[in-house]
Amino acid sequence: MKKEFAEIINKIASQGRELGLLHLVNELDGFDGKHLRVKGKDYVYFSSCSYMGLETNEKMKAASIEAIHKYGTQFSTSRTSCSIKLYEELEELLAQIMGKPVYLAPTTSLGHISTIPTIMDENDAIIMDQQVHNSVKNAVQMVKPEGVYTEIIKHNNMDQLETRIQILRQNHKRVWYMCDSIYSIYGDTAPFSVLNDFLNKYEEFHLYVDDAHGMSWTGKHGRGYALSQMPFHPRMIVTSSLAKGFGSNGGVLAFYNEEQKRLIQHCGSSSIFSGPIQPAVLGASIASAKIHLSDEIEILQDDLYERMFFFTQTAAKYNIPLVNDELTPIFYIGTGKQEVGYKTCKFLQDEGFFSNHMMFPTVPMKNSGMRITLTRHHSLQDINNILERIAYAIPKFMKEENYSMEELYTDFGMKKIDKAIEIEPFRRLKVA
Repeated sequence: MKKEFAEIINKIASQGRELGLLHLVNELDGFDGKHLRVKGKDYVYFSSCSYMGLETNEKMKAASIEAIHKYGTQFSTSRTSCSIKLYEELEELLAQIMGKPVYLAPTTSLGHISTIPTIMDENDAIIMDQQVHNSVKNAVQMVKPEGVYTEIIKHNNMDQLETRIQILRQNHKRVWYMCDSIYSIYGDTAPFSVLNDFLNKYEEFHLYVDDAHGMSWTGKHGRGYALSQMPFHPRMIVTSSLAKGFGSNGGVLAFYNEEQKRLIQHCGSSSIFSGPIQPAVLGASIASAKIHLSDEIEILQDDLYERMFFFTQTAAKYNIPLVNDELTPIFYIGTGKQEVGYKTCKFLQDEGFFSNHMMFPTVPMKNSGMRITLTRHHSLQDINNILERIAYAIPKFMKEENYSMEELYTDFGMKKIDKAIEIEPFRRLKVA
């Protein structure tokens, strides 16, 4: 990172710390998935990525404790040498969930580091979506010294992608497109119908998908958003995470066949050199996998869908500038000016709500906003309460900062809502 860039980030982060928005600590002795206490104040927590609320599941906690009693807190050797049998049991269950061979990595980031440098050669080209997760970009940096061509295209711009495929296929054996299925800031999705068409149209085209935020809450057995939208193509690799909707930890690497899995297992750097996943986590993951393979997962998914639908309908009712209204658990409410975002986030904290204020460099300078994530721990009343306060706060702080809704829509490239819906004047509600 260049010194000048680091100085800008450090300055912004320092300001966020001074305002009490960043680097905070939950002071509660326990965690129920919904409540926090920070600096003596209690909050309803709207920043969790544990969408299905499984981190507090009693079956998973019991399985974690049982694994500790059987195997201790750690089995400290490289998996290349030896591992406990919980690994094989979990991979077999994950293979049933994903419908394809699966290799388990300590984290999704380490999974990318194992996979991308192993599968690429100097005749390949990589196209990355502008908003693909940073963990993918970091792994791609490792193949540049080997001569692999890399470039970045505009977010979800399929016309640009097809043009680049047509050009790069002339001189490259394989052309990879690397994207997220659910993008972690705005909660928008990749256009899988188009990507599937490209796979069938161009034999040089390959697809590498990070489905970390799509796992569990959608798809058969909770296998994720990508595989709910298209079949597993022979020239496709799907990676995911157990640290979000799945309620535990670890990275999932799903391949079309066993040969591809073995290549990563035998040659992936983090497969060889990284430490193993702890027995407690493996035990919890096995219990979660069994939930996913049961009818219970559909009940849990329906619970979350009800909350997502209610969120979008209520945001529309309050005329809130929702950047993306797709039904995912991630919602981004634009505030535009960074100062408006700071004030809105601080106001929500004062009202007892903990959410993320997204700012540069995570988003462009004029695309500040509130990132709100939903879990099954939230009630519909919780959702209404926070949206009611946001509907009050954003216009108030825009006026203070001499910033208009028209400017916000322009800065985000959003279609302006033609007719505002009148709401009742703001009133304080008891936080549930």
